[in-house]
Amino acid sequence: MKKPTIKDVAKVAGVSAAAVSYALNGRTDKVSNETIERIKKIIDTMNYIPDFSARSLVKNQSKLIGIVIPQTESHKQLILENPFYSEMISGIEGKLREYGYHLLLSGVNQGESYLDLSVQRNLDGAIMMGIYPEQFYDGFKKINIPIVLIDSYINDSYFKRIGIDDEYGGYLATKYLIDKGHSNIGLVTGAIRKDGVVEKRFLGYKRAIREANFFYNPDYVFEESMSYEHGVAAGQLIAKKFPEITAVFATGDMVAFGAIRSLVDQGKKVPEDISVIGFDDITMSKMFIPPLTTVRQNITEKGAIAAEHLIHMIQGGVEQEANEIMLPLTIVERATVRVKD
Repeated sequence: MKKPTIKDVAKVAGVSAAAVSYALNGRTDKVSNETIERIKKIIDTMNYIPDFSARSLVKNQSKLIGIVIPQTESHKQLILENPFYSEMISGIEGKLREYGYHLLLSGVNQGESYLDLSVQRNLDGAIMMGIYPEQFYDGFKKINIPIVLIDSYINDSYFKRIGIDDEYGGYLATKYLIDKGHSNIGLVTGAIRKDGVVEKRFLGYKRAIREANFFYNPDYVFEESMSYEHGVAAGQLIAKKFPEITAVFATGDMVAFGAIRSLVDQGKKVPEDISVIGFDDITMSKMFIPPLTTVRQNITEKGAIAAEHLIHMIQGGVEQEANEIMLPLTIVERATVRVKD
């Protein structure tokens, strides 16, 4: 069957196509409430579905928000495999839906541009996670749409930023292990890039080590990707070559899961032989066996706050004082860290 058009609805209702459009948009200044109700009933009967693409051209508003996740690690499927992103996107999507917006999710490889897609889709705004090359941000400023950054350390007042103090988080995790009596502490982490989240957590790790007057040993830093697979590889290496390491700080929970799995496979007991602390407190952390001790950030809330601020910007709300919003961090004690004898 042919898809009904706005003209078909207008013909059945005995009104103009413009009147149908007014009814769809609740324009009581143009058509009466009785006419709006009659048109809506006809729309339901005919199963007419408004063409949002056409409406967005007329109103210059698509009700579509771009969610951009960088694929900067060698492990390309992090966007799909790491529950951190699904929990973040859940918070974003729920808040957008409250305001009648929809999301367009996209990963961006190194060197790729998102500008063509954002222009073609007539995005009303975008939320970008992580770090990108400087020219990437410059391009977005040219198309002049509101942008909120999550977990970015770019210092540009054009953008609203939502994040946590990652350096403090790395310090908090490492100091927690030190306070439990550990001095030889390994760091299992993703690629350490300038001004990235991973670098900040690494710097927090180093600060806690040096503050305790312990020797910083670069051999104890196992750097590759924020993936379960890297955690497995690092755990194997620690068990085989670094028996003196009694505790591990993994800069992401998925990395911690991989490290624990391989340490156990190598005959180590967690936490009896080696303690492990993660970062993020994704939902799986409390389900893992043993339940993971970790640094908690409220991932879903972070996404919801980012979405709410973006909608506020799109709708022309009064500018809020803070250009950067920092959310709290806490240690969640479970069963993967013990006091060293």
